[in-house]
Amino acid sequence: MKMSKLFVQTLRENPSDAEVISHKLLVRAGYIRKLTSGVYNYLPLMWRVLKKIERITREEMDRAGAQELLMPFVQPKELWEESGRWDVYGAELMRLKDRHDRDMCLGPTHEEIITSIAREGLKSYKQLPVNLYQIQSKFRDEIRPRFGLLRGREFIMKDAYSFATSEKELMDEYENMAKTYKRIFERCGLETKMVQSDSGAIGGKISHEFMVITDTDAGENDVFYCDSCDYAANSNHAISNLPDAIVDGGFKQAEIIDTPNTHSIEELSKFLNIPSSVILKAILYIADSKPVLALIRADRQIEETKLMNAVCANEIRIATAGEIEEIMKEHGFNAIAGFIGPKGLTDMPVIADNTVKDMKNFVVGINQTDKHLVGANLSDLPKIEQYYDIRLCEAGDFCPQCGKPLKVTRGIEVGNIFQLGTKYSEPMNAVYTDIDGKNKPFIMGCYGIGISRTAAAAIEAHHDEHGIIWPVAIAPYHVIIVPVNIKDETQMQVAQSLYETLQNAGIEVVLDDRDERAGVKFKDADLIGFPYRITVGKSINEGLVEFKIRNLEETIKIEPSQAISILEEKIKELI
Repeated sequence: MKMSKLFVQTLRENPSDAEVISHKLLVRAGYIRKLTSGVYNYLPLMWRVLKKIERITREEMDRAGAQELLMPFVQPKELWEESGRWDVYGAELMRLKDRHDRDMCLGPTHEEIITSIAREGLKSYKQLPVNLYQIQSKFRDEIRPRFGLLRGREFIMKDAYSFATSEKELMDEYENMAKTYKRIFERCGLETKMVQSDSGAIGGKISHEFMVITDTDAGENDVFYCDSCDYAANSNHAISNLPDAIVDGGFKQAEIIDTPNTHSIEELSKFLNIPSSVILKAILYIADSKPVLALIRADRQIEETKLMNAVCANEIRIATAGEIEEIMKEHGFNAIAGFIGPKGLTDMPVIADNTVKDMKNFVVGINQTDKHLVGANLSDLPKIEQYYDIRLCEAGDFCPQCGKPLKVTRGIEVGNIFQLGTKYSEPMNAVYTDIDGKNKPFIMGCYGIGISRTAAAAIEAHHDEHGIIWPVAIAPYHVIIVPVNIKDETQMQVAQSLYETLQNAGIEVVLDDRDERAGVKFKDADLIGFPYRITVGKSINEGLVEFKIRNLEETIKIEPSQAISILEEKIKELI
């Protein structure tokens, strides 16, 4: 490809709406252009990257025994009603009507469609197990799309679904996919960590995410991990053992005292001169439009996904100050945030974290502004029927497997795998006939890779102040040839010869034949992220060209034939 013909426009300034490195660089380097909120045009350079990620994914999925198909992007309401998700999926499901007034949706995922395919085409245990996959555009109507391709509304995804007759068959395929994912991401030049995670709207009892570990602002989730063993989990799923803490307040008796202007745990702790670990924190949440009170030891934080799962809700948020006052008045109290507690809230679900179990002689709100009960015990509160783990882990907590301190880092999810079980096959009556002639529901697994997210994550992991540093296997082109002066006949002859020789060798090459200053060409080459650069300048009079690897500072002078042999050696195994 000649640079003069390449459809690309580079920018010197970052787009005003870009927050993370990958978004900034993809726009500046001419890979994507925004169409509307959370929706992007994939320009030729980007499309080449995505096709390479797709090719690697296809090769490894096929190698693992999966079979590719393609399912419709638009889906009918009826299938989603069969699974029970039409009314509970949430606002991210983009709903529409066709000209016949039939309800449809844009597919954010394809569990319903694939399950309907299986119940029609898989009739006998003799056809199982099987794994079917597709690479398809998806749409989720995110309330706040941001971070470019990392959290858009439209995105490209590989999703696979396995159908089995037993838990063992499911586990075998789950492990098969885990190994496959490891190979896919390694070939894409990404180091990932497989972490335990929450199953979210997809469902299922066991799930793992594949995270690209990064220290950039694009990291979506905290990942807790242990250096001493293989434990790793997303913050919404991580568990830990706690360091020792004071949990007995030491108050001689239970009494209500004045605690003026103690609206926060810090203020209350300072006012009473006690550690926050002897304060019972009560936070009012709204779960699917209904109030829920969550209790936790005040030196710890609530993990809201865990709380949402504990109350079997689809959405959850902290109640506003106005909502708290209104709910308190409905229960006959005059209290504001900072002074609420479980006593007297008899018709409201109360969810207590496991940290509450061991607390004694503690401090708790009593639903009266500027007052607290000190010296309280669990017997002074409404009976708590069940305790849950709704606590957010913290760095320094102890690993649940080996007991060593946990560390925390930021991660970008690029893939996930789920053990769905019969979550979809049972309600949708997707069954096969077993060896005894009985109908049994399929035992399903689900396996997704964000194709477009993987490209963005690669940039978050591989960049510098000059631009993108693509891993060779997914770079849009392998090498760029830069003649310093296109009016120099010798430089152009050598550049053209190199260009043709590399093309014939199957190496993807761009010749920058623009009539621009060398500095402009070098800046564009670094911004776009070509892994290798060959510069044909004045040194060609000595029979030498300059060879540079994108992620290394030094430039070496070599003969043109050496450049060709070096590139063939480095690239051949990747193409």
